[in-house]
Amino acid sequence: MFGITTAYAAEGGLSVKLAPYIVGEVFGVPITATMLTTWVVMALLILTALVIKKRLSAIPGKLQSVFELVVGGVFDYMADVLESKDAARKYFPVVATIFIFILALNWFGLLPGVTSIGYYAGHGSESHFIPFLYPAATDLNITIAFAIIAFFTIELAGILAIGLFKYAGKFLNFRSPLGFVIGLIELISELARLISFSFRLFGNIFAGKTLLVVIMFFIPYFVPVPIIAFEVFVGFIQAFVFAILTLYFIKLATEAPH
Repeated sequence: MFGITTAYAAEGGLSVKLAPYIVGEVFGVPITATMLTTWVVMALLILTALVIKKRLSAIPGKLQSVFELVVGGVFDYMADVLESKDAARKYFPVVATIFIFILALNWFGLLPGVTSIGYYAGHGSESHFIPFLYPAATDLNITIAFAIIAFFTIELAGILAIGLFKYAGKFLNFRSPLGFVIGLIELISELARLISFSFRLFGNIFAGKTLLVVIMFFIPYFVPVPIIAFEVFVGFIQAFVFAILTLYFIKLATEAPH
């Protein structure tokens, strides 16, 4: 597994290691703290959706009106970008889910108790703390999973919109040497999205978490408060950027090659 986690060392210092925290195993499959965090957030989102669904009414209240205004505004924006309400209906669930899920994961990782509730493993000088929950985006496995979902959504959107052979023609063009080179560049840039998607989210959230840990270690009172507020903003921006890039790459994929 890949991932970088920041932890307090047993002797009271700080350490950064290349591995997610493994809480336990199920049938030989390691269960990490970031995986547990993802499951908890997923369960909370499903529960929230079910509660909201039960409380929907034909005559909306103030809160429902706000939600309808936000959802309607986002849908209209997607329809303008994709130049089609049918396309917006098709991809709105994916883009909106990516945004909400990443935002919830980022903000959940800032809650009290996350990273601080767990148990000590090992004995003596080899004892180390293992939290039950840890910010999900600090695990490269999680961000790569989001990147793969976005990548295949984009590619499938292009194939469904203009056809398999015409879409492949964007990358495999044998009509001229220049067309072949341009297609090869397009193919490399398409594959590079997997790296850019995953590392952008991972890098920003990990950097913020590391900064918080360092500041709280040296200056535990008052100073971390504005940093946490800033991380709330960063968590929103990263979720927004991931979702909006997915939307615009879908738009580019659905355009016929020139």
